[in-house]
Amino acid sequence: MTRTNAVDILCIGAQRAMTSWLHQAVSAHPGTWAFPAFDPLTSTSKEAHYWDWNHKRGQDWYRVLTRPLNDALLSLDFTPEYAFLNEAQLTECKHLNPEGKVIYILRDPLARAISALRMHTVWATKHAAADAASLTYDKTFLERCRKARIWDHGAYAANLARWRRFYPDMLVLNFEALSADPLAGLRQVYDHCGLDWDGLDDETRAALTERAQRHVWATPRYTLDADCVNFLYGTLWTAREETEAETGFAFTEANAYLEAAR
Repeated sequence: MTRTNAVDILCIGAQRAMTSWLHQAVSAHPGTWAFPAFDPLTSTSKEAHYWDWNHKRGQDWYRVLTRPLNDALLSLDFTPEYAFLNEAQLTECKHLNPEGKVIYILRDPLARAISALRMHTVWATKHAAADAASLTYDKTFLERCRKARIWDHGAYAANLARWRRFYPDMLVLNFEALSADPLAGLRQVYDHCGLDWDGLDDETRAALTERAQRHVWATPRYTLDADCVNFLYGTLWTAREETEAETGFAFTEANAYLEAAR
């Protein structure tokens, strides 16, 4: 068979918004295929990082990496950094994946940023326990924000506008609704991607239902002081307002952080 797309299902983030969970749940469907992990070129079998780490390797490298052994299967690439591809990169993406299905999970910008900073703190401290590290408003904190690309990952409205020009039917999900009812969200993703649910046998549906209940990538709940929380809230406020206006989502996850910071 001649493949129309290098990748049939693209998830572009947001980082720290259940993308690892979704990859595990979608790749468990018998109609999909995840490429093998090629550390350090890819991040496990989930993130190909073609447009950031591996673009120099060329389109043929990407096509070979992501091509299923069985062409009837749908291939996956779940790389959150793709959310902020520029126009030229999106033009190439559309050329490679003209009929690709795109998924974007949006999480409250403040809550997402805190989760991302905790993830980077895990790496910086070599997996320190939750009570062994904390973040205070200083140069180290600001540098960690820069490395985590807090503002790029949180620029949802701008990212949506660029991607929708190329993929107007992209599926946009609210993290809060997805985490509240993951099976319903997974069924919505399956429908969007043309993956059958009703035709699966009972054993496969039961296995996928169980997979949907799993929590994949929890980070230690390192403490951020009030100045950190208020700084993040202030700098991400515009992104939150623009995204809620664009999508109709109501983000509430960060309210607990703001209450604790008062």
